Amino acid sequence: MFQQQSALEFPATIFRLDNGLTVIHQEISATPVVVVDVWTGAGARKEPEPWSGMAHFLEHMIFKGTDQIAPGIFDQVIESRGGVANAATSHDYAHFYITTASQYLEETLPTLAELLLNATIPDDEFIRERDVVLEEIRQAEDDVDWIEFQSLMETVYTHHPYGRSVLGTPEKLMQRTPEEMRCFHRSHYQPENMVVAIVGGVKQDRALKTIEEAFNRFPTPERCPCIGLTPEPKLREIRRQELQLPNAELARMSIAWLGPNVKQLREGYGLDLLSVILAEGRSSRLVRVLREELQWVHHLSSSFSLQQESSILTINALLDPEKIESVEQVILDCISQLHSEPISELELKRSQRLLCNDYAFSTETPAQLAGLYGYYFTVSQPEFSVIYPTEIQSFDTSDIQELAQKYLSLDSHAVTIVRPG
Repeated sequence: MFQQQSALEFPATIFRLDNGLTVIHQEISATPVVVVDVWTGAGARKEPEPWSGMAHFLEHMIFKGTDQIAPGIFDQVIESRGGVANAATSHDYAHFYITTASQYLEETLPTLAELLLNATIPDDEFIRERDVVLEEIRQAEDDVDWIEFQSLMETVYTHHPYGRSVLGTPEKLMQRTPEEMRCFHRSHYQPENMVVAIVGGVKQDRALKTIEEAFNRFPTPERCPCIGLTPEPKLREIRRQELQLPNAELARMSIAWLGPNVKQLREGYGLDLLSVILAEGRSSRLVRVLREELQWVHHLSSSFSLQQESSILTINALLDPEKIESVEQVILDCISQLHSEPISELELKRSQRLLCNDYAFSTETPAQLAGLYGYYFTVSQPEFSVIYPTEIQSFDTSDIQELAQKYLSLDSHAVTIVRPG
């Protein structure tokens, strides 16, 4: 019935059902709670450009019922048993999860599976929910930080799907039809493209039996319009964009560099370290100089985002407009120093300790673990979710210098600046 995959030293067990669905199970006997997190690779990256926003809109429509479950009934089933449910969509994935008491697993999990596999996407609900999504877009377009982020992504990724907003645009959404959404659903919500991560107080046999019975009737696959070959994201020059926004009280500046895809996972982990070295905590290089000593910024942060086709490292500053040029120069001088001089052992150990502690704190609960396994399934392999601390500890100072030289170019990056209008 089930074929178990090799598990390395992975604490969960990975199974492949006869229909191709992957199941990841981990029992935590000390908790009475069970989390079921279903991940699918049907993110915004899979949308044809004219269908921009379809994946996120479908996330909304999944909860509008099936022939067996009327709109609103799913929420009643979950909430009446003290559980919670939610969902999220990104460029690489969409995922839907429930948290429930173990005793209610057989009553709650099948309702989630029914929604995911058999969503009917009624015409009238489609029109009503589209107004909800359009309002979500309008609210985002009033948010200065969202505008800055989206402008930066468009500048970095140009013609790649990562450069498009997951929300889509009002113009594109108004052209879409319920039948097109049904096509997108039937094309991508298929067993080989999905994983069910189940973590908590449930034994393996019971978990597998419940999942196999619930996920046994997938829709007949259907081909959607082809998205074509997506261009590999490249940054070979400095790309600048300036915006003037009347609702911005302070200026904002973001600088971004492209990183590796998941095939170079270790290099991605190294950029995580570089992000911490640059601007994570008061003793990081840029925070110490720009905020603590010079007091040129109101807030400064860095982030590294690992994506399936191309990662991105960003430095973000909130500052007064007259300090923009000076702050940018300090940041670039800091990058130049990383190229020419190895970081100290003290800096490296601090950054390794911070990231390993963050990893430990983010893998304590069933919900965190289920999310971690599902995320790694969609972007890489679930077994790789547990190697992060070991990989982070394996870097030395020369490794960090080489990564800075390779990825943090002074001549190839993107800059987005927002000035108050």
